[in-house]
Amino acid sequence: MINNELLKYLSGKITALLPMATEAKEDVEKSIQELLGSTFARLDLVTRKEFDAQLKVLSRAEETIAKLEEKISRLEEAQVNPSSGAVNSG
Repeated sequence: MINNELLKYLSGKITALLPMATEAKEDVEKSIQELLGSTFARLDLVTRKEFDAQLKVLSRAEETIAKLEEKISRLEEAQVNPSSGAVNSG
């Protein structure tokens, strides 16, 4: 999920653009922070770290699938052409 530092940074940038009195600034920053937090929560965002971890999992899964497809192809070829000796019964 999005961390509080990002929310504070974004709300600070937004409130810096608004010309207002200093005493209202904190209230507006808090409101903007809450609004951004709830908006990001609804978007179901992930952190870069989480994304990179899932990318590694996907990569390993793709490698496994490629190996299995290759093995299936060899088994199918051996079944069609039993004289190749590619299949070991065991």
